[in-house]
Amino acid sequence: MQNIATVIILLAVVTALAEVTDKIRIPYPILLVVAGIVIGMIPGMPSISLDPEIVFLVFLPPILYSAAWNTSWPDFKAAKRPITLLAIGCVIFTTCAVAWVAHMMIPGFDWAESFVLGAIISPPDAVAATAATKGLSVPKRVITILEGESLVNDATGLIAYRYAVIAVSTGAFNIWHAGLQFVIVATGGIVFGLLVGFIFKWIHKFTPDNATTDTTLTFLAPFVAYLGAESFHLSGVLAVVVAGLYVSWNSSEVFSQQTRLQAYGSWNTVLFILNGVIFILIGLQLPEIIENIGANSFWAWKYAVIISLAVIIGRIIWVYPGTYIPRWLSKRIREKEPDTNIKLTTIVAWSGMRGVVSLAAALALPLTINGSTPFPHRNLIIFLTFCVIFSTLVLQGLTLRPMINWFGIEVDGKDYEDEQRARLMLASSIIEHIEENYALSLSDDVLNQIKTKYEIRIQRLRKDQTEQKLKEEQIHEFHRLQQELLHKERADLIRLRREGVISDEVLRRIEYELDLEETRLILERGLT
Repeated sequence: MQNIATVIILLAVVTALAEVTDKIRIPYPILLVVAGIVIGMIPGMPSISLDPEIVFLVFLPPILYSAAWNTSWPDFKAAKRPITLLAIGCVIFTTCAVAWVAHMMIPGFDWAESFVLGAIISPPDAVAATAATKGLSVPKRVITILEGESLVNDATGLIAYRYAVIAVSTGAFNIWHAGLQFVIVATGGIVFGLLVGFIFKWIHKFTPDNATTDTTLTFLAPFVAYLGAESFHLSGVLAVVVAGLYVSWNSSEVFSQQTRLQAYGSWNTVLFILNGVIFILIGLQLPEIIENIGANSFWAWKYAVIISLAVIIGRIIWVYPGTYIPRWLSKRIREKEPDTNIKLTTIVAWSGMRGVVSLAAALALPLTINGSTPFPHRNLIIFLTFCVIFSTLVLQGLTLRPMINWFGIEVDGKDYEDEQRARLMLASSIIEHIEENYALSLSDDVLNQIKTKYEIRIQRLRKDQTEQKLKEEQIHEFHRLQQELLHKERADLIRLRREGVISDEVLRRIEYELDLEETRLILERGLT
Protein backbone atom coordinates (compact mmCIF):
# COMPACT_ATOMS: atom_id res chain seq x y z
CA MET A 1 0.00 0.00 0.00
CA GLN A 2 2.86 2.36 0.82
CA ASN A 3 4.44 1.70 -2.60
CA ILE A 4 1.18 2.56 -4.35
CA ALA A 5 0.89 5.80 -2.38
CA THR A 6 4.50 6.66 -3.26
CA VAL A 7 3.85 6.12 -6.98
CA ILE A 8 0.74 8.33 -6.83
CA ILE A 9 2.69 11.09 -5.06
CA LEU A 10 5.49 10.89 -7.65
CA LEU A 11 2.97 11.11 -10.50
CA ALA A 12 1.39 14.17 -8.88
CA VAL A 13 4.80 15.83 -8.56
CA VAL A 14 5.68 14.97 -12.18
CA THR A 15 2.41 16.45 -13.44
CA ALA A 16 2.81 19.65 -11.41
CA LEU A 17 6.41 20.14 -12.52
CA ALA A 18 5.51 19.52 -16.16
CA GLU A 19 3.19 22.51 -15.97
CA VAL A 20 6.01 24.59 -14.47
CA THR A 21 8.58 23.63 -17.12
CA ASP A 22 6.24 24.80 -19.89
CA LYS A 23 6.28 28.27 -18.33
CA ILE A 24 9.92 28.66 -17.26
CA ARG A 25 11.39 27.00 -20.38
CA ILE A 26 13.77 24.69 -18.53
CA PRO A 27 14.19 21.14 -19.90
CA TYR A 28 12.01 19.01 -17.66
CA PRO A 29 14.64 16.31 -16.89
CA ILE A 30 16.68 18.93 -15.02
CA LEU A 31 13.75 20.15 -12.94
CA LEU A 32 12.64 16.60 -12.16
CA VAL A 33 16.10 15.51 -11.00
CA VAL A 34 16.39 18.58 -8.77
CA ALA A 35 12.90 17.91 -7.40
CA GLY A 36 13.90 14.33 -6.67
CA ILE A 37 16.96 15.52 -4.74
CA VAL A 38 14.88 17.99 -2.71
CA ILE A 39 12.20 15.38 -1.94
CA GLY A 40 14.85 12.83 -0.97
CA MET A 41 16.34 15.23 1.58
CA ILE A 42 13.04 15.88 3.38
CA PRO A 43 13.40 14.56 6.96
CA GLY A 44 11.47 11.35 7.45
CA MET A 45 11.12 10.72 3.73
CA PRO A 46 11.30 6.94 3.17
CA SER A 47 14.17 5.72 1.00
CA ILE A 48 13.08 4.87 -2.55
CA SER A 49 15.61 2.65 -4.29
CA LEU A 50 15.97 2.54 -8.06
CA ASP A 51 15.99 -1.11 -9.09
CA PRO A 52 18.21 -1.41 -12.19
CA GLU A 53 16.22 -4.41 -13.44
CA ILE A 54 13.07 -2.27 -13.43
CA VAL A 55 14.89 0.38 -15.47
CA PHE A 56 16.18 -2.05 -18.07
CA LEU A 57 13.05 -4.19 -18.30
CA VAL A 58 10.22 -1.67 -17.79
CA PHE A 59 11.43 1.85 -18.58
CA LEU A 60 14.11 1.46 -21.26
CA PRO A 61 12.30 -0.62 -23.96
CA PRO A 62 9.26 1.67 -24.48
CA ILE A 63 11.35 4.85 -24.25
CA LEU A 64 13.79 3.62 -26.91
CA TYR A 65 11.00 2.17 -29.07
CA SER A 66 9.15 5.48 -29.09
CA ALA A 67 12.32 7.40 -29.93
CA ALA A 68 13.02 5.00 -32.80
CA TRP A 69 9.41 5.21 -33.97
CA ASN A 70 9.61 8.99 -34.24
CA THR A 71 12.93 8.89 -36.09
CA SER A 72 12.83 9.20 -39.86
CA TRP A 73 14.58 6.19 -41.38
CA PRO A 74 15.69 8.07 -44.56
CA ASP A 75 17.10 10.89 -42.40
CA PHE A 76 18.76 8.36 -40.08
CA LYS A 77 20.31 6.57 -43.05
CA ALA A 78 21.50 9.85 -44.60
CA ALA A 79 23.26 10.76 -41.32
CA LYS A 80 24.60 7.28 -40.56
CA ARG A 81 28.26 8.33 -40.74
CA PRO A 82 28.13 11.07 -38.06
CA ILE A 83 25.70 8.98 -36.00
CA THR A 84 28.13 6.04 -36.08
CA LEU A 85 31.07 8.29 -35.22
CA LEU A 86 29.22 9.51 -32.14
CA ALA A 87 27.32 6.40 -31.06
CA ILE A 88 30.29 4.05 -31.38
CA GLY A 89 33.43 6.13 -31.84
CA CYS A 90 32.70 8.84 -29.27
CA VAL A 91 31.39 6.35 -26.70
CA ILE A 92 34.54 4.21 -26.98
CA PHE A 93 36.78 7.29 -26.93
CA THR A 94 35.01 8.71 -23.87
CA THR A 95 35.20 5.33 -22.15
CA CYS A 96 38.97 5.24 -22.69
CA ALA A 97 39.46 8.90 -21.72
CA VAL A 98 37.50 8.54 -18.48
CA ALA A 99 39.28 5.26 -17.71
CA TRP A 100 42.68 6.92 -18.13
CA VAL A 101 41.74 9.91 -15.93
CA ALA A 102 40.23 7.68 -13.23
CA HIS A 103 43.18 5.29 -13.22
CA MET A 104 45.71 8.12 -12.97
CA MET A 105 43.80 10.13 -10.36
CA ILE A 106 42.04 7.73 -7.96
CA PRO A 107 44.28 5.65 -5.68
CA GLY A 108 43.70 1.91 -6.03
CA PHE A 109 41.53 2.28 -9.14
CA ASP A 110 42.92 -0.38 -11.49
CA TRP A 111 42.33 -0.42 -15.25
CA ALA A 112 39.37 -2.80 -15.16
CA GLU A 113 37.46 -0.68 -12.63
CA SER A 114 38.36 2.45 -14.59
CA PHE A 115 36.89 0.99 -17.76
CA VAL A 116 33.74 0.01 -15.87
CA LEU A 117 33.30 3.66 -14.85
CA GLY A 118 34.10 4.87 -18.36
CA ALA A 119 31.60 2.51 -19.99
CA ILE A 120 28.87 3.49 -17.53
CA ILE A 121 29.06 7.24 -18.09
CA SER A 122 30.06 7.32 -21.77
CA PRO A 123 26.63 7.21 -23.52
CA PRO A 124 24.46 10.38 -23.51
CA ASP A 125 20.77 10.00 -22.70
CA ALA A 126 18.02 9.78 -25.32
CA VAL A 127 15.35 11.65 -23.35
CA ALA A 128 17.68 14.42 -22.19
CA ALA A 129 18.92 15.06 -25.74
CA THR A 130 15.38 15.35 -27.09
CA ALA A 131 14.13 17.51 -24.21
CA ALA A 132 17.08 19.91 -24.42
CA THR A 133 16.50 20.75 -28.10
CA LYS A 134 12.69 20.61 -28.08
CA GLY A 135 11.12 23.68 -29.63
CA LEU A 136 14.45 25.27 -30.54
CA SER A 137 15.56 26.56 -33.92
CA VAL A 138 17.92 23.71 -34.73
CA PRO A 139 18.42 22.26 -38.23
CA LYS A 140 16.72 18.93 -38.80
CA ARG A 141 20.00 17.15 -39.57
CA VAL A 142 21.45 18.13 -36.18
CA ILE A 143 18.34 16.81 -34.41
CA THR A 144 18.58 13.58 -36.43
CA ILE A 145 22.25 13.14 -35.49
CA LEU A 146 21.65 13.75 -31.77
CA GLU A 147 18.58 11.54 -31.58
CA GLY A 148 20.15 8.86 -33.77
CA GLU A 149 23.23 8.84 -31.57
CA SER A 150 21.12 8.44 -28.44
CA LEU A 151 19.34 5.44 -29.97
CA VAL A 152 22.52 3.47 -30.62
CA ASN A 153 25.04 4.64 -28.03
CA ASP A 154 23.38 2.81 -25.13
CA ALA A 155 24.12 -0.45 -26.90
CA THR A 156 27.80 0.47 -27.29
CA GLY A 157 28.13 1.58 -23.68
CA LEU A 158 26.28 -1.42 -22.24
CA ILE A 159 28.28 -3.94 -24.28
CA ALA A 160 31.53 -2.29 -23.17
CA TYR A 161 30.19 -2.26 -19.61
CA ARG A 162 29.43 -5.98 -19.75
CA TYR A 163 33.00 -6.92 -20.68
CA ALA A 164 34.57 -4.42 -18.28
CA VAL A 165 32.62 -6.00 -15.39
CA ILE A 166 33.79 -9.44 -16.54
CA ALA A 167 37.37 -8.14 -16.51
CA VAL A 168 36.95 -6.96 -12.91
CA SER A 169 35.48 -10.32 -11.89
CA THR A 170 38.03 -12.54 -13.65
CA GLY A 171 41.08 -10.30 -13.73
CA ALA A 172 41.53 -11.05 -17.44
CA PHE A 173 40.59 -9.16 -20.59
CA ASN A 174 41.16 -10.06 -24.26
CA ILE A 175 40.53 -7.08 -26.50
CA TRP A 176 40.24 -9.21 -29.66
CA HIS A 177 37.72 -11.54 -28.07
CA ALA A 178 35.77 -8.57 -26.71
CA GLY A 179 35.81 -6.91 -30.15
CA LEU A 180 34.50 -10.06 -31.83
CA GLN A 181 31.80 -10.44 -29.19
CA PHE A 182 30.84 -6.79 -29.69
CA VAL A 183 30.22 -7.44 -33.39
CA ILE A 184 28.26 -10.64 -32.68
CA VAL A 185 26.10 -9.07 -29.95
CA ALA A 186 25.39 -5.93 -31.99
CA THR A 187 24.72 -7.72 -35.29
CA GLY A 188 22.57 -10.30 -33.56
CA GLY A 189 20.53 -7.57 -31.89
CA ILE A 190 19.93 -5.86 -35.24
CA VAL A 191 18.84 -9.11 -36.92
CA PHE A 192 16.59 -10.03 -33.98
CA GLY A 193 15.01 -6.57 -34.05
CA LEU A 194 14.27 -6.92 -37.77
CA LEU A 195 12.66 -10.29 -37.10
CA VAL A 196 10.46 -8.89 -34.33
CA GLY A 197 9.55 -5.89 -36.48
CA PHE A 198 8.57 -8.14 -39.39
CA ILE A 199 6.45 -10.37 -37.14
CA PHE A 200 4.57 -7.43 -35.63
CA LYS A 201 4.09 -5.85 -39.06
CA TRP A 202 2.61 -9.15 -40.26
CA ILE A 203 0.31 -9.34 -37.23
CA HIS A 204 -0.91 -5.77 -37.77
CA LYS A 205 -1.42 -6.35 -41.50
CA PHE A 206 -3.29 -9.66 -41.48
CA THR A 207 -5.41 -9.40 -38.34
CA PRO A 208 -8.74 -7.51 -38.24
CA ASP A 209 -8.47 -3.78 -37.58
CA ASN A 210 -9.06 -3.04 -33.93
CA ALA A 211 -7.59 0.17 -32.56
CA THR A 212 -7.44 -1.08 -28.98
CA THR A 213 -5.66 -4.37 -29.70
CA ASP A 214 -3.38 -2.75 -32.27
CA THR A 215 -2.36 -0.10 -29.76
CA THR A 216 -1.73 -2.79 -27.17
CA LEU A 217 0.50 -4.63 -29.65
CA THR A 218 2.60 -1.49 -30.10
CA PHE A 219 3.28 -1.58 -26.36
CA LEU A 220 4.17 -5.28 -26.46
CA ALA A 221 6.65 -4.99 -29.34
CA PRO A 222 9.52 -3.27 -27.45
CA PHE A 223 9.35 -5.77 -24.59
CA VAL A 224 9.32 -8.75 -26.96
CA ALA A 225 12.32 -7.31 -28.82
CA TYR A 226 14.30 -6.48 -25.68
CA LEU A 227 13.59 -9.59 -23.62
CA GLY A 228 13.93 -11.90 -26.62
CA ALA A 229 17.29 -10.48 -27.66
CA GLU A 230 18.66 -10.45 -24.12
CA SER A 231 17.62 -14.09 -23.63
CA PHE A 232 19.95 -14.97 -26.52
CA HIS A 233 22.69 -12.71 -25.06
CA LEU A 234 22.26 -10.22 -27.90
CA SER A 235 21.83 -6.45 -27.70
CA GLY A 236 18.30 -5.79 -26.47
CA VAL A 237 18.80 -2.06 -27.03
CA LEU A 238 19.59 -2.47 -30.73
CA ALA A 239 16.77 -4.99 -31.13
CA VAL A 240 14.25 -2.47 -29.75
CA VAL A 241 15.60 0.37 -31.89
CA VAL A 242 15.59 -1.66 -35.11
CA ALA A 243 12.10 -3.06 -34.42
CA GLY A 244 10.82 0.48 -33.78
CA LEU A 245 12.37 1.84 -36.98
CA TYR A 246 11.00 -1.06 -39.05
CA VAL A 247 7.43 -1.02 -37.75
CA SER A 248 7.32 2.79 -37.91
CA TRP A 249 8.48 2.78 -41.55
CA ASN A 250 5.65 0.35 -42.44
CA SER A 251 2.98 1.72 -40.09
CA SER A 252 1.19 3.79 -42.74
CA GLU A 253 0.46 0.59 -44.66
CA VAL A 254 -0.76 -1.55 -41.77
CA PHE A 255 -2.42 0.83 -39.26
CA SER A 256 -5.91 2.24 -39.58
CA GLN A 257 -6.46 5.93 -38.94
CA GLN A 258 -8.22 5.07 -35.67
CA THR A 259 -5.21 3.05 -34.49
CA ARG A 260 -2.82 5.89 -35.31
CA LEU A 261 -4.90 8.43 -33.40
CA GLN A 262 -5.42 6.16 -30.39
CA ALA A 263 -1.81 4.95 -30.26
CA TYR A 264 -0.49 8.51 -30.50
CA GLY A 265 -2.44 9.66 -27.46
CA SER A 266 -1.75 6.50 -25.46
CA TRP A 267 1.99 6.58 -26.09
CA ASN A 268 2.27 10.27 -25.23
CA THR A 269 0.66 9.63 -21.85
CA VAL A 270 2.74 6.54 -21.04
CA LEU A 271 6.01 8.22 -22.04
CA PHE A 272 5.16 11.29 -20.00
CA ILE A 273 4.74 9.06 -16.93
CA LEU A 274 7.83 6.91 -17.58
CA ASN A 275 10.18 9.81 -18.32
CA GLY A 276 8.87 11.90 -15.44
CA VAL A 277 9.07 9.15 -12.84
CA ILE A 278 12.51 7.97 -13.93
CA PHE A 279 14.15 11.40 -13.63
CA ILE A 280 12.60 12.02 -10.22
CA LEU A 281 13.87 8.60 -9.13
CA ILE A 282 17.37 9.61 -10.23
CA GLY A 283 17.26 12.58 -7.86
CA LEU A 284 15.84 10.48 -5.03
CA GLN A 285 18.94 8.26 -5.04
CA LEU A 286 21.32 11.03 -3.90
CA PRO A 287 20.86 10.80 -0.08
CA GLU A 288 21.58 7.07 -0.04
CA ILE A 289 24.49 7.44 -2.46
CA ILE A 290 26.12 10.14 -0.30
CA GLU A 291 25.54 8.06 2.83
CA ASN A 292 27.33 5.10 1.24
CA ILE A 293 30.39 7.24 0.41
CA GLY A 294 30.90 7.94 4.10
CA ALA A 295 34.21 9.38 5.29
CA ASN A 296 35.69 9.68 1.80
CA SER A 297 33.16 12.28 0.66
CA PHE A 298 35.65 15.17 0.31
CA TRP A 299 37.88 13.28 -2.09
CA ALA A 300 34.84 11.80 -3.83
CA TRP A 301 33.52 15.29 -4.64
CA LYS A 302 36.93 16.26 -6.00
CA TYR A 303 37.01 13.17 -8.20
CA ALA A 304 33.45 13.89 -9.34
CA VAL A 305 34.35 17.35 -10.61
CA ILE A 306 37.36 16.08 -12.55
CA ILE A 307 35.53 13.06 -14.02
CA SER A 308 32.62 15.28 -15.07
CA LEU A 309 35.04 17.62 -16.83
CA ALA A 310 36.70 14.63 -18.49
CA VAL A 311 33.33 13.49 -19.85
CA ILE A 312 32.44 16.93 -21.22
CA ILE A 313 35.89 17.72 -22.62
CA GLY A 314 36.27 14.22 -24.05
CA ARG A 315 33.17 14.68 -26.21
CA ILE A 316 34.37 18.09 -27.38
CA ILE A 317 37.79 16.68 -28.29
CA TRP A 318 36.13 13.93 -30.31
CA VAL A 319 33.39 15.92 -32.06
CA TYR A 320 35.43 18.70 -33.68
CA PRO A 321 38.08 16.51 -35.36
CA GLY A 322 35.41 13.87 -36.10
CA THR A 323 33.38 16.50 -37.93
CA TYR A 324 36.07 18.20 -39.99
CA ILE A 325 38.91 15.74 -40.60
CA PRO A 326 36.80 13.26 -42.64
CA ARG A 327 35.52 16.16 -44.75
CA TRP A 328 39.06 17.37 -45.39
CA LEU A 329 40.22 13.89 -46.35
CA SER A 330 37.27 12.69 -48.45
CA LYS A 331 35.89 14.42 -51.50
CA ARG A 332 32.96 11.99 -51.51
CA ILE A 333 31.89 13.13 -48.03
CA ARG A 334 32.16 16.79 -49.06
CA GLU A 335 29.98 16.17 -52.10
CA LYS A 336 27.46 13.86 -50.45
CA GLU A 337 26.88 15.52 -47.08
CA PRO A 338 25.75 19.11 -46.48
CA ASP A 339 28.24 21.65 -45.23
CA THR A 340 28.45 22.13 -41.51
CA ASN A 341 29.66 25.12 -39.55
CA ILE A 342 31.28 25.78 -36.21
CA LYS A 343 27.97 26.72 -34.57
CA LEU A 344 26.25 23.44 -35.43
CA THR A 345 29.34 21.46 -34.46
CA THR A 346 29.41 23.24 -31.11
CA ILE A 347 25.76 22.33 -30.47
CA VAL A 348 26.52 18.65 -31.12
CA ALA A 349 29.66 18.80 -28.96
CA TRP A 350 27.76 20.39 -26.07
CA SER A 351 24.74 18.02 -26.22
CA GLY A 352 26.13 15.28 -24.02
CA MET A 353 23.68 15.03 -21.13
CA ARG A 354 23.75 11.71 -19.27
CA GLY A 355 20.69 10.00 -17.83
CA VAL A 356 19.03 6.98 -16.35
CA VAL A 357 20.82 4.23 -18.29
CA SER A 358 24.13 5.29 -16.76
CA LEU A 359 22.75 5.27 -13.21
CA ALA A 360 20.97 1.95 -13.73
CA ALA A 361 24.19 0.39 -15.03
CA ALA A 362 26.09 1.66 -11.98
CA LEU A 363 23.44 0.37 -9.57
CA ALA A 364 23.46 -2.98 -11.39
CA LEU A 365 27.11 -3.59 -10.47
CA PRO A 366 27.34 -6.82 -8.46
CA LEU A 367 27.82 -6.44 -4.72
CA THR A 368 30.53 -9.11 -4.73
CA ILE A 369 32.81 -10.90 -7.17
CA ASN A 370 33.53 -14.61 -6.95
CA GLY A 371 30.82 -14.88 -4.30
CA SER A 372 32.69 -13.23 -1.44
CA THR A 373 34.98 -10.33 -2.40
CA PRO A 374 33.17 -6.95 -2.44
CA PHE A 375 33.09 -5.32 -5.87
CA PRO A 376 35.95 -2.79 -5.67
CA HIS A 377 34.97 0.88 -5.34
CA ARG A 378 31.32 0.11 -6.13
CA ASN A 379 29.91 2.96 -4.00
CA LEU A 380 32.40 5.43 -5.44
CA ILE A 381 31.50 4.42 -9.01
CA ILE A 382 27.80 4.95 -8.26
CA PHE A 383 28.53 8.34 -6.68
CA LEU A 384 30.67 9.50 -9.60
CA THR A 385 28.00 8.35 -12.05
CA PHE A 386 25.32 10.37 -10.27
CA CYS A 387 27.53 13.46 -10.21
CA VAL A 388 28.25 13.17 -13.95
CA ILE A 389 24.53 12.82 -14.68
CA PHE A 390 23.65 15.84 -12.55
CA SER A 391 26.50 18.05 -13.76
CA THR A 392 25.89 17.37 -17.46
CA LEU A 393 22.13 17.82 -17.10
CA VAL A 394 22.49 21.11 -15.27
CA LEU A 395 25.58 22.60 -16.90
CA GLN A 396 24.90 21.54 -20.48
CA GLY A 397 21.11 21.32 -20.29
CA LEU A 398 20.67 24.83 -18.89
CA THR A 399 23.19 26.48 -21.22
CA LEU A 400 22.26 24.71 -24.46
CA ARG A 401 19.09 26.72 -25.06
CA PRO A 402 20.77 30.15 -24.51
CA MET A 403 23.67 29.00 -26.69
CA ILE A 404 21.37 28.09 -29.58
CA ASN A 405 19.43 31.35 -29.25
CA TRP A 406 22.69 33.31 -29.10
CA PHE A 407 23.96 31.61 -32.26
CA GLY A 408 20.83 32.78 -34.08
CA ILE A 409 20.68 29.72 -36.31
CA GLU A 410 18.13 29.93 -39.10
CA VAL A 411 16.24 26.81 -40.13
CA ASP A 412 15.66 26.60 -43.88
CA GLY A 413 11.99 25.55 -43.64
CA LYS A 414 12.42 22.83 -46.26
CA ASP A 415 10.11 20.47 -44.38
CA TYR A 416 7.29 23.00 -44.48
CA GLU A 417 7.78 23.60 -48.22
CA ASP A 418 7.92 19.85 -48.89
CA GLU A 419 4.73 19.34 -46.91
CA GLN A 420 2.86 22.07 -48.76
CA ARG A 421 4.08 20.69 -52.09
CA ALA A 422 2.97 17.17 -51.15
CA ARG A 423 -0.48 18.38 -50.07
CA LEU A 424 -0.87 20.24 -53.37
CA MET A 425 0.23 17.23 -55.42
CA LEU A 426 -2.16 14.92 -53.56
CA ALA A 427 -5.16 17.21 -54.03
CA SER A 428 -4.39 17.77 -57.73
CA SER A 429 -3.94 14.04 -58.27
CA ILE A 430 -7.31 13.28 -56.64
CA ILE A 431 -9.13 15.82 -58.84
CA GLU A 432 -7.51 14.31 -61.93
CA HIS A 433 -8.50 10.83 -60.75
CA ILE A 434 -12.11 11.92 -60.18
CA GLU A 435 -12.38 13.44 -63.65
CA GLU A 436 -10.88 10.37 -65.34
CA ASN A 437 -12.82 7.68 -63.47
CA TYR A 438 -16.07 9.15 -62.15
CA ALA A 439 -17.13 11.89 -64.59
CA LEU A 440 -19.58 9.62 -66.42
CA SER A 441 -20.79 7.52 -63.48
CA LEU A 442 -21.67 10.29 -61.00
CA SER A 443 -24.36 12.93 -61.16
CA ASP A 444 -23.18 16.50 -61.69
CA ASP A 445 -24.20 17.50 -58.17
CA VAL A 446 -22.19 14.72 -56.52
CA LEU A 447 -19.24 15.25 -58.87
CA ASN A 448 -19.12 19.00 -58.26
CA GLN A 449 -19.49 18.55 -54.51
CA ILE A 450 -16.55 16.19 -54.19
CA LYS A 451 -14.38 18.19 -56.61
CA THR A 452 -15.14 21.39 -54.73
CA LYS A 453 -13.76 19.84 -51.55
CA TYR A 454 -10.35 19.28 -53.14
CA GLU A 455 -10.38 22.53 -55.11
CA ILE A 456 -10.88 24.45 -51.87
CA ARG A 457 -7.95 22.54 -50.40
CA ILE A 458 -5.80 23.56 -53.38
CA GLN A 459 -6.86 27.18 -53.01
CA ARG A 460 -5.79 27.15 -49.37
CA LEU A 461 -2.39 25.84 -50.37
CA ARG A 462 -1.70 28.27 -53.20
CA LYS A 463 0.82 30.85 -52.16
CA ASP A 464 -1.14 33.60 -53.86
CA GLN A 465 -4.14 33.07 -51.58
CA THR A 466 -4.97 35.48 -48.77
CA GLU A 467 -3.78 33.40 -45.83
CA GLN A 468 -0.36 32.82 -47.36
CA LYS A 469 0.05 36.54 -47.96
CA LEU A 470 -0.66 37.45 -44.37
CA LYS A 471 2.13 38.70 -42.21
CA GLU A 472 3.30 36.52 -39.34
CA GLU A 473 1.27 38.49 -36.79
CA GLN A 474 -1.83 38.20 -38.96
CA ILE A 475 -1.36 34.45 -39.35
CA HIS A 476 -1.27 34.03 -35.57
CA GLU A 477 -4.38 36.22 -35.32
CA PHE A 478 -6.08 34.07 -37.97
CA HIS A 479 -5.36 30.87 -36.03
CA ARG A 480 -6.38 32.48 -32.75
CA LEU A 481 -9.75 33.43 -34.23
CA GLN A 482 -10.29 29.90 -35.54
CA GLN A 483 -9.45 28.54 -32.10
CA GLU A 484 -11.92 30.90 -30.42
CA LEU A 485 -14.67 29.90 -32.85
CA LEU A 486 -14.03 26.23 -32.13
CA HIS A 487 -14.29 26.89 -28.40
CA LYS A 488 -17.58 28.74 -29.01
CA GLU A 489 -18.85 25.82 -31.08
CA ARG A 490 -17.89 23.41 -28.31
CA ALA A 491 -19.63 25.56 -25.68
CA ASP A 492 -22.80 25.67 -27.80
CA LEU A 493 -22.64 21.90 -28.18
CA ILE A 494 -22.46 21.44 -24.41
CA ARG A 495 -25.38 23.86 -24.01
CA LEU A 496 -27.49 21.81 -26.44
CA ARG A 497 -26.77 18.67 -24.45
CA ARG A 498 -27.60 20.44 -21.18
CA GLU A 499 -30.92 21.66 -22.63
CA GLY A 500 -31.81 18.13 -23.74
CA VAL A 501 -31.71 18.92 -27.46
CA ILE A 502 -29.08 16.24 -28.16
CA SER A 503 -28.02 13.03 -26.42
CA ASP A 504 -24.59 12.20 -24.98
CA GLU A 505 -23.89 9.98 -28.00
CA VAL A 506 -24.51 12.86 -30.42
CA LEU A 507 -22.36 15.16 -28.29
CA ARG A 508 -19.44 12.72 -28.33
CA ARG A 509 -19.58 12.23 -32.11
CA ILE A 510 -19.60 15.96 -32.83
CA GLU A 511 -17.07 16.64 -30.06
CA TYR A 512 -14.73 14.09 -31.64
CA GLU A 513 -14.93 15.94 -34.98
CA LEU A 514 -14.21 19.24 -33.23
CA ASP A 515 -11.23 17.68 -31.45
CA LEU A 516 -9.82 16.50 -34.78
CA GLU A 517 -10.33 19.95 -36.28
CA GLU A 518 -8.59 21.60 -33.32
CA THR A 519 -5.71 19.14 -33.64
CA ARG A 520 -5.38 20.10 -37.31
CA LEU A 521 -5.27 23.78 -36.37
CA ILE A 522 -2.60 23.15 -33.73
CA LEU A 523 -0.47 21.29 -36.28
CA GLU A 524 -0.91 24.10 -38.82
CA ARG A 525 0.02 26.70 -36.22
CA GLY A 526 3.17 24.77 -35.37
CA LEU A 527 4.28 24.87 -39.00
CA THR A 528 3.78 28.58 -39.65
